Amino acid sequence: MFNPTDFPKPTLITVNGVELEIFEAGRQNARKPIVLCHGWPEHAFSWRHQMAALAAAGYHVIVPNQRGYGNSSRPTEVKDYDIEHLSGDLVALLDHYGYEHATFVGHDWGAMVVWGLTLLHPKRVNKVINLSLPYQERGEKPWIEFLEEILGIDYYFVHFNRQPGVADAVLDKNTFRFLRNLYRKNEPLRGPELGMAMINLANAETPSGEPLMNDDELAVFVSAFERSGFTSSINWYRNLDRNWRLLAEVNPIIQQPTLMIYGDRDVVPKSENLSMFVPNVEVVNLDCGHWIQQEKPEETNQAILRWLEQQNAI
Repeated sequence: MFNPTDFPKPTLITVNGVELEIFEAGRQNARKPIVLCHGWPEHAFSWRHQMAALAAAGYHVIVPNQRGYGNSSRPTEVKDYDIEHLSGDLVALLDHYGYEHATFVGHDWGAMVVWGLTLLHPKRVNKVINLSLPYQERGEKPWIEFLEEILGIDYYFVHFNRQPGVADAVLDKNTFRFLRNLYRKNEPLRGPELGMAMINLANAETPSGEPLMNDDELAVFVSAFERSGFTSSINWYRNLDRNWRLLAEVNPIIQQPTLMIYGDRDVVPKSENLSMFVPNVEVVNLDCGHWIQQEKPEETNQAILRWLEQQNAI
């Protein structure tokens, strides 16, 4: 397990009208920037096992707490969390360091942001590495409308949008229990559990499955969300239909070399047509659940470093 005291100390920088809390490793490796983007409900700390390995391989590793998370800014307007703002933060982050482009790595919602960034600002992304969430084709209907038709009003994506504030309050009240119950190994949520999954997890007295991290590691996430609350991060979900509209006129094909890492036990389904939209993709499957880089850190590092070495040799 990882000792949280070994995690780099953060700095606050002002970009794109907000302050972002940034963690770095390997800053001396100025020619090879790599930006790691966390998911929900996570934190830059979710990349703790990757930072040193990437820095040792010669990369300048930049790990932001994205807007709404940790000690980064938490704007009050819901629309301030749409894909234009989230990707704009990452573009401004590159400008801050003087980088024309970088390799971007995303997990879960971070992968969604990296996909969107690559569509909106393709010249700022040289390579893509995404975990868990494959490219989401736009489709004919806005995403929340589509999910509501397929999975119903209680599916948490839909619930967050149709009943604003309800889940936020439950999660704020039960932060420790929710995160303790959520961060488990190889315990995908299935069937009806997917509906009110987040509220159910917050209310469950006893967790199931093996814990993903030790108490000290868990405390980093718990303390961060006890400070920030959940509304700002849930607001990312409340922009899904807005993002669908913002991407209407964008070329949907991603040409950058891409590594897609799946967890075979992850509840997030694998894409059946990923190569149609991401033609230069390589896929790696690991025997784990949703929290890929935390559950299988060594295997994740090996997959990423092997692929990066191959790409750099081309």
